[in-house]
Amino acid sequence: MKLTCRGFEVQKRVALAISRGTQAGSRNWEISIASDGLEGFGESAEFSIPHTTQTFDHLGIELSRGASIVASYEPWQRESIHGALVAQGIASSAIAGIDMAIWDWCGKAMGLPVCKLLGVSQSPSVPTSVTIGIQSPESAQRRWMQWLELGVVRAVKVKMGSPEGIRTDQAMFEALAALLPSTVHRSVDANGGWSVPDAIAMSRWLAERGVDHIEQPTEPSDLEALAQVHRGSSLPIMADESCRTSRDIPGLVGRCSGINIKILKCGGLTEGLRMIHTARAHGLKLMLGCYSQTSMGNTAANSLGSLVDYIDLDSHLNLKDDPFVGCRFDEGYLINRDLPGLGVTHA
Repeated sequence: MKLTCRGFEVQKRVALAISRGTQAGSRNWEISIASDGLEGFGESAEFSIPHTTQTFDHLGIELSRGASIVASYEPWQRESIHGALVAQGIASSAIAGIDMAIWDWCGKAMGLPVCKLLGVSQSPSVPTSVTIGIQSPESAQRRWMQWLELGVVRAVKVKMGSPEGIRTDQAMFEALAALLPSTVHRSVDANGGWSVPDAIAMSRWLAERGVDHIEQPTEPSDLEALAQVHRGSSLPIMADESCRTSRDIPGLVGRCSGINIKILKCGGLTEGLRMIHTARAHGLKLMLGCYSQTSMGNTAANSLGSLVDYIDLDSHLNLKDDPFVGCRFDEGYLINRDLPGLGVTHA
């Protein structure tokens, strides 16, 4: 099996600000694996969260290492390949891109969509949320109106954890809520930007305003702080940066209500599926999230969409120059194409 990769850059239509900073674009890698006359494609994207930064240049090195590791395997040996990459300490985003390409290759070899290989529906049962970043109240209202240009929007995630404090978060949310129909599902993500007292206070305030859950309220490495918020919160608490792979899940039981699975963070669909089964066995709710993926990465992640409770795969919808065509946004839902493999083509 031969692995090659190509770097490319994408720009956001609207820059996204969260508690840790602002991002206007991303440099990603397109990954190709070739075997028996077939090619499978995947994507690796740079991202940075507390205690983990995977840059474009670093991922290029990791993908070169990965190419040497997978050269002696056949694509059908997906589990063995994934295990070998993890054992060699390859960065999770690089593993995710390789794993994605392998699933794509296997689907094409079988003439089946990846969803059917997984034994799941191609149509998620829940809509994707769209994201409103940290900004002024007036800008938040404008951003909501921009999202409506896509068509029907059924769910919104509001970023909070402003460095200016929870009063600023509240002012932005109040302005946005004035425009939101009552039928729109609402969630909040603080990206670790709150203290325990502020998180508990905000949970009560947000519960009164129809919010469904809060994501990563406190610093990711402080699991006791997460547990304190979970015990005192008026809303379910979802762990994101505190949960990277299936190995983290048992330690989060009793400390949160659910987890956010991101395929670049965990290492692809193979580990994402393992996380789903592990979390369900522990009675946790599930969300699919994203970093700066194009349609390639989000279509791959959406293959797991029928297995989760919440979907937040909107990064490709905010790109000026998505180089791929994949899942379509239809009445608030992401629908994968009925094509072999991931169903992604070049634009």
